[in-house]
Amino acid sequence: MRTRTRRAPLPSGFGTIWTSVALDLVGFGIVLPLLPLYARRFGASALTATALVAAFSAAQLLFAPLWGRASDRIGRKPLLLLSMAGTAAGSLLTGLAGSLPLLFVGRVVDGISGSSVSVAQAAVSDVAPPGERARLLGLLGAAFGVGFVAGPAIGALAALGGPRVPFLLAGGLAAVNAVVAARRLPETHTAEARVESAPPVHAERTLPRESLGVGQLIVLAFVALVAFSAFEVTLPLFGRARLGFGQVSTGAVFAGVGILLALVQGGLVRPAVARLGEGGTLRGGLALNAVGLLLLAAVHSWWALVPALASLTVGQGLAMPALTSVVAGRAHAHRRGGVLGVQQSAGGLARVVGPVAGGAAFQHVGLAAPYLGGAVLMAACVAAAGVTAAARS
Repeated sequence: MRTRTRRAPLPSGFGTIWTSVALDLVGFGIVLPLLPLYARRFGASALTATALVAAFSAAQLLFAPLWGRASDRIGRKPLLLLSMAGTAAGSLLTGLAGSLPLLFVGRVVDGISGSSVSVAQAAVSDVAPPGERARLLGLLGAAFGVGFVAGPAIGALAALGGPRVPFLLAGGLAAVNAVVAARRLPETHTAEARVESAPPVHAERTLPRESLGVGQLIVLAFVALVAFSAFEVTLPLFGRARLGFGQVSTGAVFAGVGILLALVQGGLVRPAVARLGEGGTLRGGLALNAVGLLLLAAVHSWWALVPALASLTVGQGLAMPALTSVVAGRAHAHRRGGVLGVQQSAGGLARVVGPVAGGAAFQHVGLAAPYLGGAVLMAACVAAAGVTAAARS
C-alpha cells in the first residue's frame, strides 16, 4: 500500500508575508484598469494616459535593484513597510490629484514602492527550506493572481461611488496593510543572519563560483518574459481579428487566465519540483510556453484557443517560480535581495520591450508573428536553461 507524502507545513511568518503581498496587489489591481479612464478627466490624451502606466513601470525598473540591496543591508521588514506606506501615499495622491503633473507624481511614488516584489521574494527565500523554496515562491506568485482577479472587481464596484473612490480605497487598504504588517510581519533577514551570511574578508573571489549561472538565468528570464508579454498585449487584438473578441469576452479570457495561473502556482509547482527538480520544472514550463505559442498562432476557433491558453498558462505558472527559486538558490545569501532586484528590473524592462516588439510584429508582419517569434525565443530559453544546468553540475 502506497503511503502519501505529507506536505511540509508553511514556515513561520510566511502567511503574513503572503497576506501583505496579496493585499498590496489587490490595491494595484484596483488602480491599474481605471487609471487611463481617470486620466482622461484631466484632459489627458490616449498617449499621456498610457504614459502614466509607463511611469509606474519605469520607476519599478530603476528602483528594484536598490530596494533589494537595501534589504540585504538593513533587513526585509523595513523595506516592505516602506513599500506599503509608499503605495498608500501614491494611491492617495492619485485619488486627490487635481492636475496631470500630480497624477504623474502619484504614479511614480507608487512605482517606486512597487519595486519591493524582490524584497518579498527574498523574505520567502530566507525562511524556505531549499526543497520547499519553489513551492513557496509559487504560492507567493498565486498572490499576484488573487490581486489581479479581485482588484479590478473591487475597483469596478468602488467606482460606483465616484471616480476618485477606487484610488482612495486602494490607498486606505495599503495604509491598513502597513499598520497590521508593522505588528505581525517578521524580520526574516535579521542582523545575526546578515552577519552569518556575509562572506569572509577577502573572499569576494569565491562569489562568482557560488553564483554560477545567475547572470545567464536573469538574461533567460528577460528573453522569456519578452515573448510572454508580447503575447499578453497582442492577444486582445488577435482575438478580435480571429474570433471576434469584444470587451466582455476579452475580460473573461484574462480573468480565466489569472485564475488558472493562481491555481497552477499554488498547487502544481510543488509536485512538479518533487518529480522533475527545479531545473526540470523550469525547462518543462518553458517548453509548454513554446507549445502554447505555436498552438495560438494556428487558432481560428474558440475550441482551439483553450488548449493554447492552457499550455501557456500552465507553462508560465511552473516556469517563473522555478526560475526565481533557482536564482535565489544560486545567489549568495548576503546578496540575495539585490540579485532578485536585478531580476525584477530585467522583468520590468522585458515588459517594455515585449509589448513594443509584439505590437510591431503584429502590425507589420502578420497576426501570428508575435507567437511564432515567441515560440522560437521560448525554445531558445529551454536550450539555454539546459546548458546552464549542465554548467552548474
